[in-house]
Amino acid sequence: MSLKETIVSDLTAAMRAKDADRLSTLRMVKANLMNRQIEKGSELTDEEVTKALQSLVKQRRDSVEQYENAGRAELAEKERAEISFIECYLPQSASAEEIEQAVADAIRETGASTVRDMGAVMKAALAKLAGKTADGKIVSETVKAKLQS
Repeated sequence: MSLKETIVSDLTAAMRAKDADRLSTLRMVKANLMNRQIEKGSELTDEEVTKALQSLVKQRRDSVEQYENAGRAELAEKERAEISFIECYLPQSASAEEIEQAVADAIRETGASTVRDMGAVMKAALAKLAGKTADGKIVSETVKAKLQS
């Protein structure tokens, strides 16, 4: 069963269970996937679905930050719940140690020594973390910290 089919199946299960929060999140995910499929003009691969889900999680994280800055804790909490529902369909997140190791390996491979080499290091580090979800912001901060020290 493809990732998209799993999401649709879980959407149906949430409808039957009358789980309103999960249902609304999965409807939003399904609508996003349908829009991407229409733009592409053919079925989405599991990799494309995963990228779409990662994009949705990133949007939600940005929203949480904005809501917290505006003092809207209830809306931030709603976004966090949506993140947790969406992350169920993503590969396991890379741990801080895995990110540190990937960045260290990438710096060694690219021979980077200054912050100007950050782009090459980021590309290599994210390639090493392929198959796991890694927040680009955290990877970027790790690369910057290692190159500045």
